[in-house]
Amino acid sequence: MRALFTSLHRWAGLITAAFLFMAGLTGAVISWDHELDDLLIRRFIEVNSPGPARPSAELAKLIEQRDQRARVTYLFTTPEAGESLWFFVEPRIDPATGKRHVLDYNQVYLDPNTGEELGRRYWGSVWPITRENVVSFLYRLHYSLHIPEFWGSDRWGIRLLGIIAVIWTIDCFVSFYLTLPARRKSNALRPAVVSRELSKGFWARWKPAWMIKTSGSAYRINFDIHRAFGLWTWLLLFVIAFTAFSLNLFSEVFSPVMKTVSNYTPSPYETRSPTAPDRPIEPKITFAEIIAKAEADGRSRGWSTPVGSASYALQYGIYEVQYFKPGDDHGAGGVGPARLYYDGLDGRPLGAHLPWEGTAADIFVQAQFPVHSGRILGLLGRIIISAMGLVVAALSVTGVVIWYRKRRARLSLKAKDRSGVSDGGSLAPAE
Repeated sequence: MRALFTSLHRWAGLITAAFLFMAGLTGAVISWDHELDDLLIRRFIEVNSPGPARPSAELAKLIEQRDQRARVTYLFTTPEAGESLWFFVEPRIDPATGKRHVLDYNQVYLDPNTGEELGRRYWGSVWPITRENVVSFLYRLHYSLHIPEFWGSDRWGIRLLGIIAVIWTIDCFVSFYLTLPARRKSNALRPAVVSRELSKGFWARWKPAWMIKTSGSAYRINFDIHRAFGLWTWLLLFVIAFTAFSLNLFSEVFSPVMKTVSNYTPSPYETRSPTAPDRPIEPKITFAEIIAKAEADGRSRGWSTPVGSASYALQYGIYEVQYFKPGDDHGAGGVGPARLYYDGLDGRPLGAHLPWEGTAADIFVQAQFPVHSGRILGLLGRIIISAMGLVVAALSVTGVVIWYRKRRARLSLKAKDRSGVSDGGSLAPAE
């Protein structure tokens, strides 16, 4: 059994090492995506004009008037003090071709007081990598590998990393088993003595697996780092691996499995089939109308938290409104803000996402991204996840080094065996 598990761990590690090294390093960086972005694109962020801020729905119309190829699909309602407002845009359909216009940007920054455009960029673009998009490039690389759309889907990279996460999740248990000391057999002792001796021997033999012997050889230190880091952080590694699987294979695997175990409340996106990208559902309700409706609905529910953002999903015909104070969308802990959903054609309510409310399955589903990103614990969680990204990268490198050294040793032994046979069977003992 141990030999089988060793082989499984070896192949799982080799298959996932490069992916996990990339995911670990990028995850350590994107835990601070908002802060890094603010530093790199400060000229898009800082605003010195006097207020008050204009309504964000009015600013969205300005963007669309300036470039009629673009349609605003995401906006914030209130800026942070001294900062701009940014808007996500998507290309409209070109009547001449029936296809989407080609835009070289998808995000626009405006002065909320004057409506002046401060900058634009393509969030998550592959090339060229500039100071304006480097953080978003790493963010998309982390979960999608930037694999482009083909065969009618743009989720191939997401699915591939989901499969890697499944292998990683299973390997968490395999690797833990391999740290346990092999069982010892003992005869000629009374059962009570055997039990006591076995228990003492087990803990005594397992203890070195938790330690790093700094006085050993470079290879021994590398091996101890791989094993000890994996043990000390095992629970966090498993949680990160599992949530990576649940997020990347949500519709393909996680949601269907969840429904067989426990009912959870599906979001409106799960109850509708998306249209083709070149056949968007044109909204008949404006952002201004949806925001006004959401503000009234929030008051009727007794919420004191204001509307923080609104978005429209063109392929689903759904407005999503989130409730948070300026700045809390990227720094607050918990499972995310409250959300209400509305139909884009007639404005009727389609459902709600209420944090920490619903069945146990609802809360479990809500927690997947906040747990994976560490944001469920706020700043502390982000620090932990950033550190764990470095741990994952280190485990990937040390694991490959262990495999390489063992492989080189096996090849060297085989070469000595062949040499020994050709010399008439004389073979010096291996070190």
